[in-house]
This record gives sequence, C-alpha cells and structure tokens, in this order.
Amino acid sequence: MSLGSSSSSVAFSHIVLVAKCREQFDQAVEFYSSLGLSTVRAATHDAPQRDIAHPHRIRAETWLHLFSARPENSFTLRIVHSDGGDDAEAPAAAKGVRICLAAPDVKVVSDALQASGCAFTVHPDPSQPVDRLVTHDPLGNEVLFTPTVNTFSIPPSPEVRPVPPERAAGMGELALGPGDGKGRQGARKNIGVLTSGGDAQGMNPCVRAVVRMAIARGCRPFFVYEGYQGLVEGGDKIREARWSDVNGFLRLGGTMIGTARCKAFREVEGRRTGVLNLIKRGIDALVVIGGDGSLTGADRLRAEWPEHVAALERDGRITAAEAARYRTLMIVGMVGSIDNDLTSTDMTIGAGSALERICESVDAILSTAMSHQRAFVVEVMGRHCGWLALNAAISTGADYLFIPEAPPSHDDWEASMCRTLKASRDAGKRTSLVIVAEGAIDRNLNPIKADYIREILATRLGYDTRVTILGHVQRGGAPTHFDRLLGTLQGAEAIEAILRATPETPSPVIGMLENKVTTQPLKEAIELTGQVAQAIAAKDFARAMQLRSQAFAKQLAAYKEIANFNPDSKMKLPEDRRLRIAILHAGAPAGGMNTATRSAVRLCLNRGHTPLGVYNGFPGLMRGEVAEITWLEVDSWTIAGGSRLGTNRDLPTAQMGAAAYQLQKHGIQALMVVGGFEAYRAVLELARARPQYPAFNIPIVVVPATVSNNVPGTDYSLGSDTASNVIVRSTDMIKQSASSNRRRVFVIEVQGGNSGYLAVMAGLSGGSTTVYTPEEGVDLARLQRDIAHLRERYIKELGQSEGRITLCNENASKIYTTEMIAKIYEAESGGFYGARTSVLGHLQQGGTPSPLDRCRANTMAVDSINWLQHRCWDAMVVPNEDNVRLPSDQLKRKYFPRVYASSPDSAAVIGVIGSEVRFTPVEDLVAQTDFVRRVPRKFWWGAVRQLVDILSGVGVDIENGGCTTEYKSCAIDLTADDLMRLYGRQRRLSKLEGD
Repeated sequence: MSLGSSSSSVAFSHIVLVAKCREQFDQAVEFYSSLGLSTVRAATHDAPQRDIAHPHRIRAETWLHLFSARPENSFTLRIVHSDGGDDAEAPAAAKGVRICLAAPDVKVVSDALQASGCAFTVHPDPSQPVDRLVTHDPLGNEVLFTPTVNTFSIPPSPEVRPVPPERAAGMGELALGPGDGKGRQGARKNIGVLTSGGDAQGMNPCVRAVVRMAIARGCRPFFVYEGYQGLVEGGDKIREARWSDVNGFLRLGGTMIGTARCKAFREVEGRRTGVLNLIKRGIDALVVIGGDGSLTGADRLRAEWPEHVAALERDGRITAAEAARYRTLMIVGMVGSIDNDLTSTDMTIGAGSALERICESVDAILSTAMSHQRAFVVEVMGRHCGWLALNAAISTGADYLFIPEAPPSHDDWEASMCRTLKASRDAGKRTSLVIVAEGAIDRNLNPIKADYIREILATRLGYDTRVTILGHVQRGGAPTHFDRLLGTLQGAEAIEAILRATPETPSPVIGMLENKVTTQPLKEAIELTGQVAQAIAAKDFARAMQLRSQAFAKQLAAYKEIANFNPDSKMKLPEDRRLRIAILHAGAPAGGMNTATRSAVRLCLNRGHTPLGVYNGFPGLMRGEVAEITWLEVDSWTIAGGSRLGTNRDLPTAQMGAAAYQLQKHGIQALMVVGGFEAYRAVLELARARPQYPAFNIPIVVVPATVSNNVPGTDYSLGSDTASNVIVRSTDMIKQSASSNRRRVFVIEVQGGNSGYLAVMAGLSGGSTTVYTPEEGVDLARLQRDIAHLRERYIKELGQSEGRITLCNENASKIYTTEMIAKIYEAESGGFYGARTSVLGHLQQGGTPSPLDRCRANTMAVDSINWLQHRCWDAMVVPNEDNVRLPSDQLKRKYFPRVYASSPDSAAVIGVIGSEVRFTPVEDLVAQTDFVRRVPRKFWWGAVRQLVDILSGVGVDIENGGCTTEYKSCAIDLTADDLMRLYGRQRRLSKLEGD
C-alpha cells in the first residue's frame, strides 16, 4: 500500500498493484473495471520509466477510481506493468494485500462473479445485516466486499459457506460506480456529426451540444472529420467523440472538425463508400451542419441508402446481419450559414456573429470617414439573400443599401442615390455610407458592384470614396451569445429528433421561427429556399420578398423611410395630421435605448412630426427639461451605448401635477417611454391618474429596455442581448484564467434583479457548470449536489480539467450570496479545486449595443411611432354631440384638447410575443405581473434551464452515457403543409402563436 497526501489537509490514498507481465496487467485492469472502477488515466511508455515509489521500471500504468456518494469513501487503485529493477532480476512477488470495496448489495456482486466464473467465498459478519464476500484478483490479492466502507482491518471470518446453485439465477450487471447505464433504454444509437460547406461561427457550439446531448441520452457520438470528404475516406476520419473532446468548443469560431469540398461524394460510388464507412462504424444516424447544398446532399444520401446497402451486401462488402441492422439511416440537418438564407428559419447558425463582425468593422470605418468627410462603400456577403446587408445598414446607420431581393425601383438608380446622399450632406452630415450585398442587382438583373458605386460617387458628387470588401472577415472570430445559444438549442433538439424518429419520418431540419425552435421537413425547406433564387431570376421580386420572413419586409420598409434626411419628402403628412411626440428614458441604462430614440426621431422628422426629447427621465419632465431633437443630433446614436437623453429610476408618483403641467405646457400629444420595469410602472401610474390629470389622456407606449428582460408583455427587452454578450465575453476570459490553473472554479455574479434570464441564457451560451436564479433559489441540497459533481469531475480528470464557472444571479438568495457560495465550494472541495468570485456589475449595462439589440430597437421604435400616430389620429375625431346631454360635472369632447385618448388601450407596452408584435394595455398586464419581485409571472425561457446542467454534466454518466436530469423537448414540429401555409397567402401559423 502506498500513501501520499495532497496539498490540502485531506489525505489522498491509493493502492499500487504490480503486474510482472503484460497479460497479467491487462487481466487485472479488466477485472477491476468489471467491478465498477472507472479508468481515469492510462499510459503506455515507449521506454521503461523510473517510479518514484518503487524500485521498478514502469512500462504501462492505469489509474482506476471507485467513486462514492461521499468522496472520503472513494477508492483509487494504480496498476503498473513492471519489468523489474535496474541491476537485478525482478523481485519475488510481494505478499498479496487485502482490498476492501463498498458493495451496497453483496448479492449483486456474487451473482456477477458467478456469471464471470470467478471463485469466491461468503463470510458471515456478526456486526452487519449482510454477509461479506471474498475473491482474488488475477494478481493474487484478496478482494473483500462489505457494506462497511474502506474497512481494511476487518479480520477474516473462520466460517465459510458454499454458494448455493440457485443463487446464480437473476444475475444482473455489476454496478458499483456511476457507470450503471442509468437513463439508457434499448440499444444505444451511434450518431455521426459532420460540418460541411462554408464554415460559420456557432458550428462548434452546435457540435458540442450534439456530442454531449447524445452521451446524456445514452447514445454514442462520432466525429466525421472534414465533412463529406471524411465520410468517403473513413479510417481515422471517423472517430468516437468523448465528452472532453468538445471542451472549449463554445468560444471557438469556424469548425474544429473541419469542412472540405468533396467531388467523390457527388458520385454514386463515393456515396456508397461513405455508406460502407458508416456501417463499419455502426453509425445509424447522421447530424449534418451546413448550407442548403450540404443538406441536400444529406437528404439524397438517405434516399439512396437502401440501394447502397443492398449493393454492398451483394458485393460481399457487408454481411447479411449488417445489412439487416442498417436498413435505414436517420438524417437531421441544421443550417450553418452566415448569409441567413434558409427561407423557413428566421436565423441560421453564424448569421448573428457575421453581422457582429460587419458592425465592428463599419463602426471603425466610420471614425476615419468622419475625420476626412469620406464616403465608404462596404460590400458584405449574400449572393441571394440580403439579410446581412439590410441588418448591417440598420445597425450602422448606412445611407444607402443594395440587396438582391429588392433592387432599386428606378432604372436610373445612380441619380436617385446621388440625390439622396447629397441631401444628407447638405443637412450637415460629414460621411456617406453605402452597404451593398455581393449579389446585389438592378431590376434588369445586372450586377451592382462596389467599385461601380464608388465611381459614381466620385465622378457625379466629387466625394472622396473608398471601397471596403469585408470578405472572410465575416466568417471569423468567436461566436456571439446568440449563435452559441442557437447552436446549443438546435444541437440538443437534433438528438431529440433522432430519438423520436421512425424509418418513415422525413428528414428534418432544425430551425427557428418566431422565437421558437422548430423541426421542419428538410426537403420542403430546401425547396422553398431555392424558390428565392428562381423568383429573382424571373424578376418576381415580390415573391422573393414573400419567401423571406415577415420581419425582413418590415425592416426594409422602415429602413427606407428613416435612412436619409428628406426635407421635401412625399412622406410628409398634412399639417393637421402632424403631432408633437415626446421621447423619455426611464430606469437603468440599456443597450439600444439610443438606437430606438434615433429611429423614432428620424421617422418623426421625415413625416413632419415634431420629436421632443425629455432629458433625465421623469424628474427632468417635472423640471421642464424638454427640447426639440434635430436630425443631426441623433446621427451617431445608433452605436452609442447608455442613454444620451439621461435616465434614472425615479417614478412620477410624488409630483404628478408637475408632470401633467409640463406635458400641457409643451403641447405633448404622444409619449414614448423607453425603459425597464420602472418605465412600465410609471406609465401604469400615469394611466391610472388620468381622471385627475387630463394631460395624461394621450397615447403612451413603453418600449422595453432593460438588461434584466423583466418587463411583462414581451419576450425580449432591449439591452438583454448586449448584456448577454458582455457576460459571455467576460466568462470566456475568466474561464481562460481558470483553465490555466486547472483546479479553479469561478462563481460569477450577474445582474437581473429577480429575473434569472441573464444567468440562464448566458450560462447556456457561456458553458456554465450550473446557474443560480431567483426562480429556483439556493438551498443546501442544491449546493451539495453541485459540490459533489465538481469533486467527481476534478477527481476523475486528475489535473486535466478545464476551468469551470458558475453564474449566480445577484438576487438568487439572500443568505447564500456569491461570496458565500464560493467559500462553501472551496471548504467542501476536499482540496481538489479552489473557488474564486467575480462580480461583473455595471459592465453589463454599458458598451456598444449589439447589432441584434440595434435591429430590435429600430423595429420597436418604428412600430411604436406608427401606433402612436394612429392612436392620436383616432383620438382627434370629435363626434357630433349637439343632441347629447351629459351630467353637469362632465364636458363634451369638443372642449378637450385636440388629442384626447382616455381608453385603457391607449397606454400600452410594445412587445414581440410568439409570432407577432403586440401592443398590450398596461392595465391588462397587471394580472401577469408580480410587482413585489418586479417580474412577469410567466417566462418563456425557463424551458431551457435544464440544458445548462445536462451539457455541463450534472446528473450525466459522462463515461458510460445516460442522464438522471430530465429534459423535455421544446421544439415545435412543422409539416410540409405548415410551411406552404406560412409562405403562401396565409402567412400565419397557429402553432407558432404565443400564449
């Protein structure tokens, strides 16, 4: 027996067993593995190595561990293959040792040993309710099984009883360690995963989710390296994937398992070779992550599969048993494409990250453009899809845009472009920015290229113009929070789709529509995508736009209306329809507040409305800090973080009269409040005070903007994506520090108030071991579970562990604070890891807004202004009240202000819920709100909470497969008919409607 100690006060012990030949060594390893001990390290040395504890030269060694529910009762065993000392023959075999293992059910042990032919004896133990069992390992050591853990000093019992033959009945699998197959049912599926086509950020998080979810569901995942090329080559290009193989995948761009073009796969024999390689590896399901061409190839492979299997059997390349076993292949596709060009999904894996790279580049370009009063033409990717170009134009405040689905409306588009850009320059703007998609065309299908646009601006306007073609920069860098989240959710659902599929199930593609993960028939989804290029080629641009999401068309219309200064615009409204609309920020700052304000101001100005800025929130309103906002004043607000108008958490409660006075004094006829829960509370107070203060009887809308995402009436609030990105980037850096130490856990505190949204979403996309949220709370049982998991992983990984993080919401518990959780972690670590804390604080509220928040802000602002103006116009209608008699204390409508909206639905929260933008009256949201905790009573994101634990290994038998943590698939199954209805005339689908 050899004893050592760790750096902590907890003793760490192990037993060393020496085998003098390789056969004896292998037999010993196999024997102890069958008893439930897990191999945690194995090494074979090319040259004999000296051993610091024994006078042996070591040729091979294996470390095995038996994990116990109580770590102090765990057991470590080291088996070495030795060829003897340096100068003498190998010493005689040492006297055998006694090894005591804890066996909760000794009967199960005896049954298993009987089945394997191992001799054993049963000894009665007067001190225990069950007997002890003794056998010998291949090295001659006595192995004792007893319910008493690690009792090495138990004396042998003089009485030996023979084992009755009937005890052999009902033999089961010996399972002393965690590898008991818990959570596995039926035969294990072998699932291959490959990436194909152009790389896209988010592919690696998707591969990680596929691998880990497959293991958790009792399946065996396999990497297929280099896409279809690896499928054809086989050999070491197809290898089983272990849990640890995908460590660090979340933060890596590109694809770590490679992608390549494969001419051989286009031929029948090449695909047949791929089928042979899959069968020989036992793979009966394939997850393909790629573009429409890659998914088409996958669906074709599945259609041809029976034919290939029959041919391989006929040629003798596979056996009849193999042919019978692999009659069908299940294919699941996921779209990895930065172009976002799959028709039947709102976002493809990689598109959000590519947009982030574009915005980072253009934001930097605008600095030098402003310094020199230059014009820049920036070309972005998108052969048949203008999503990247459109959203980049919105996010960067571009002056002009060219996309393939909506060519310029005039043949002389050059003159129209020049007039538009000149109008903005004449208004005082120092720069001009044109975004062009690589597939941009005019209405006659002639390409519109960046160099031609530069030439037009230089010759006709005399602008100093530069061209920037971003190219493959758009594919690079770490994936954003949203792409990690999207890839993770879709990867998990891909495994679920495989497990519930039948041979008759059409090949599905996992997508996302209206904020819901969907499974769709792959064939029809690809056909719809192909129709876009066909429609463009046929000059049917209306159909091409119809095949895009509804949001795409709305975004394009809004962009065209607010992109440029149009003093003489045809959009100008008649004088009697023009309004004075105030914009106010309330609550804490959040990314997207300024973008929403800019879009609202520019839309108002182009239509002839008067936009008024209320500075410093409701206190500023009460003090009369109100002024008109000009076009140029908000020019750079698209990329500005924080709140340029100024914001605070104060409510108007104390000085309602002052607020009403200022609204009346400045002639404010509509109010847009951008903010979080305080904004919602404030508008509710104003609406309820209308009977006392007539000035509040105007249309009022709340644009949700808070990192906590806790405003009722919407799935998303502005700023939540920006904050999630900050958390993910921070956890990447912190995890890098933790990984360098290899024995450290960081407990990171994140904001969110009483909403766990940030912790759950950033925890899933950042690879958190677990998360603590106010919705779940924290108790000792939960902490004990998490500590047991951490200790188990650090013990098994023996210095090869990656750094780990835990996200803790700031209000997860009043007692178990972030600091206390870290201290408990370390105190109970057994010396296997240390714990540190990090509080991100107000970093989450600052910085440049993410492109996703900028686009959402633009959409919400435009819809809000449209809603406000129509509500005002409706309220301006004065009914004929000549013959109406009213009580003496009531006035007729004609005596009230021009705009007088007193109905409950004239004060609302704008939100994206399910498949539509809704304006929900604030009074209707009262029943849905927990005002004490400042959160909605229902939250859609709770369904993904369990994925955080599963993908970090909590409750998962990582070595053998299976999981005790329950996960319920949240994907919505769409049929071919559903897709046809959605992209036909109906444009709506009840399956996607929100609650």
